[in-house]
Amino acid sequence: MRLNLFWKLGLAFFALLIAVLLPVDFYAERALRRDYERNGFEQLAAIARIALAHPPQLVNCSYTASREFACIETWVAQMAASGVRVTVIASNGQVLADSQSDPSTMENHAGRPEIRDAFAKGDGQSIRHSVTIKSDLLYYAVRLSPVGAPPVVLRFALPLQTVDQAIWEFRRRLWLASLAMLLVTGTASLLISRSFSDRVDRLQEFSRRVAKGDFRPLFADPSGDALDKLAVSLSETAARLDLTIRTLRDERNLSAAILGSMVEGVAVVDSADRVVFSNPGFSEILGLDLPPTIGSVLVESVRQTELIEAVHKVLRGEPAVHAEIVTGTLRQRFFAATAAAVRGGETSGAVLVLHDITDLRKLERVRRDFIANVSHEFRTPLTAIQGFAETLLGGAIDDPQNRLRFLEIILDHSRRLARLTEDLLMLSKMDADRLDLEIRRLSVSQFVGSCIETSQRPADEKGLRLSVNLPENIPDIAADRRRLAEVLQNLLDNAIQYTPSGGQIMVSASPNGTEVIFTVSDTGMGIPRADQPRIFERFYRVDVARSREVGGTGLGLSIAKHLVEAHGGRIWVESDVGQGAQFHFTIPMFDRRAAPRPSR
Repeated sequence: MRLNLFWKLGLAFFALLIAVLLPVDFYAERALRRDYERNGFEQLAAIARIALAHPPQLVNCSYTASREFACIETWVAQMAASGVRVTVIASNGQVLADSQSDPSTMENHAGRPEIRDAFAKGDGQSIRHSVTIKSDLLYYAVRLSPVGAPPVVLRFALPLQTVDQAIWEFRRRLWLASLAMLLVTGTASLLISRSFSDRVDRLQEFSRRVAKGDFRPLFADPSGDALDKLAVSLSETAARLDLTIRTLRDERNLSAAILGSMVEGVAVVDSADRVVFSNPGFSEILGLDLPPTIGSVLVESVRQTELIEAVHKVLRGEPAVHAEIVTGTLRQRFFAATAAAVRGGETSGAVLVLHDITDLRKLERVRRDFIANVSHEFRTPLTAIQGFAETLLGGAIDDPQNRLRFLEIILDHSRRLARLTEDLLMLSKMDADRLDLEIRRLSVSQFVGSCIETSQRPADEKGLRLSVNLPENIPDIAADRRRLAEVLQNLLDNAIQYTPSGGQIMVSASPNGTEVIFTVSDTGMGIPRADQPRIFERFYRVDVARSREVGGTGLGLSIAKHLVEAHGGRIWVESDVGQGAQFHFTIPMFDRRAAPRPSR
């Protein structure tokens, strides 16, 4: 490419030189020829004036047999010594003498233009081809009118061959000088163009690097020529472009990271209903095996008609559309969908956001159930108390046989209300994180033993066998003795209540890593698997009738779950219908390094 550029520059310079030299040569040749002719005629006129000042002696010349005048030939020879051709012509056109030819061989010159002018006006001149010497000549003729003799014409001539030689010499020098100038300027132009081409190649290479994302600056002198200033300008432009691209890349990465880490599902579609962007949460919420392909139609991936209709409404011009969708059948999940219009320049589309409100709906359901259960739990004892109190006031107080029985019933229901109120207050403290625990080092064997002693009497009354299985040297735990006793006591009470006579209840504990697992197992009726995920909810009962019959509030397992989690443990159940149940909960082991030091 560089060679082609050099050749083009060289040919262009040569063509320019030829275009300049041709008119110079043409006009110089004409000017030189005119100057030479003018100088030649002036020279011939000066010689003619000298000749007129010293004319030949025509009166005393003797005519020879050859019809030549010897005196004229002598004069002609003297005048020809100046380097010009001299001719003497009579008035009848006869050539009397000539410095270069034999007059007898020359034709009559009466018709020559310079001869006619000389006889008519006194002098004449012309440029024409000489037949005698066969070359172009400058002719200048003057009339000589001697006294006592007929007039004659004295003609002087210079050959034009000298002009042609001078012009050729000028042309030779002109072209040689031009050739030398061409070589010098061509070499200089070649070097300059090569330097220029190198700098242009640097700019081109810089442009290619910038196009590929390489924004390294191009070093140039800011005070240099136009190319250096162009290089500086391009470097500054590349630097600003690099900064802009890095800023946009950082913003894009930040936006992608934010959208990618959102639990909400986000998708963007264009005006043609084609997916432009979607984050992982969108695919996870809708249960898609593969995320929507960029550029695919939304309906190819989304099957929820509510979502598609919401997007279509926004694309038709509505600013925002809200909807709620439900996914799943066995385990339903609820999502609030918002479709909003997105407009940027001439493009438009819609952004779709899916927000998981399953927990909110679950809390709403729990709240409704809680209110209904609390109302129902309070209504039963209150109705009983109110009814028996009205019966006593109505006259039954005077009946000694029923009076004591009615008062005992009122007392039992009031105690039930007290237990229910106490449990609700405890749950309220747990929900508000206002439950204070006094964590101390606690011996597992002593703790289990005290709970067994409390439950031994009711177990014996029902005919149940209560046993303990603890390994030797079981590590101590870090717990609030009174609160943890409520957990174990609640599990033991449930086991006693739901295990028929003759059954067996066992309390065991075993270390597991950094915690101790407690297990309360019984041989009672068992818990259906469908009910096991909900038995730790408030007021949830598997057997409602039997639970109320034994005086349960339905809050014991919920309280136990909160207390175990407050200790940093977890609780769960394993059971099959008719095979009994095993309740497990964990409590962290006591760590001397983490224990608070006693104050001095």
